[in-house]
Amino acid sequence: MKALSVMKKTKEVLTAWLNVVNKGEIENILALYNENAVLIPTFSNRVLDSRAKIRSYFEQLRTRDRLSVDLHEKFVNVQKITETIYALSGIYCWRFAVDGELLSFEARFSFVLDLSLTSPIIHHHSSQIPRML
Repeated sequence: MKALSVMKKTKEVLTAWLNVVNKGEIENILALYNENAVLIPTFSNRVLDSRAKIRSYFEQLRTRDRLSVDLHEKFVNVQKITETIYALSGIYCWRFAVDGELLSFEARFSFVLDLSLTSPIIHHHSSQIPRML
């Protein structure tokens, strides 16, 4: 029963992240990231290792017209690292308009969560899925 509750909590963090990103709620996005979190973002070539850098990234991303991110739920994996630390990985799809045209960007993601923390995201990596040969 305990494992089911932990699995539910990891998915709740992911769902909360999706919801606040889709709403463009910068403060609520930042509240999910630990103060020492590292973000390797989808649409930047930089490693963001401070709250100020993470804030700036999401503020810039929020300016995209019709921004949304949707989860491909069947591709979500949860791995237990310790009693409180879990890795989530999977695929999501970013969408936003460029010159009036809605574009989609499939991306792989991984989150490392410490469920003992109020702000549980300690690491987040996201990269666009390359086109197949």
